[in-house]
Amino acid sequence: MVVSRKETPPNINIYINDTKLQQRDQFKYLGALISSDGRDTTEISSRIAQSKTMFRRMKNILTNPHMSIETRKRVLECYFEPILMYVCETWIISKQTRGMLEATEMCFLRRMMRIPWIAKKTNDTVLSETKTKRALINKMRKRQATFFGHIMRRERQEHLVTTGMFMGRRGRGRLLVRKRLTGWRLG
Repeated sequence: MVVSRKETPPNINIYINDTKLQQRDQFKYLGALISSDGRDTTEISSRIAQSKTMFRRMKNILTNPHMSIETRKRVLECYFEPILMYVCETWIISKQTRGMLEATEMCFLRRMMRIPWIAKKTNDTVLSETKTKRALINKMRKRQATFFGHIMRRERQEHLVTTGMFMGRRGRGRLLVRKRLTGWRLG
């Protein structure tokens, strides 16, 4: 696989024992989906789909009205957040991905409370009924800040790439996505 900003990545030919390796647009490495365009929207969509599939499997437990909502929220936190937030330290949380993740969080809460979409209840009403607040994005940002601190303490290749202290020039054109460091709440 070639990671490139170009529309069509260049073709490469790699041979091992006279066998040509097939070039891929994306592949899974240690459970994370890596794509040739270098973006993480496919990985985030994949994580959301995996967590929704797991929710459907455990629907009987999570929608059980005889269990307290606190117990169901703890089950959700223990089983679904690790699936959803795996490798979130490397994600760039843009406005689009933030919306996708917040919608997923609200989808889980609505399904746990058995609130249909046609009930016309706002997200704030659902949050007040479950006595909770949105926490997924803040947890991700906290994990990203922890990971960033870990990289900055180790002065290896990751540190060089993060600080931009390597030889060469940046390609022409505008940056794809910028992260604003101001306004991050880690609590």
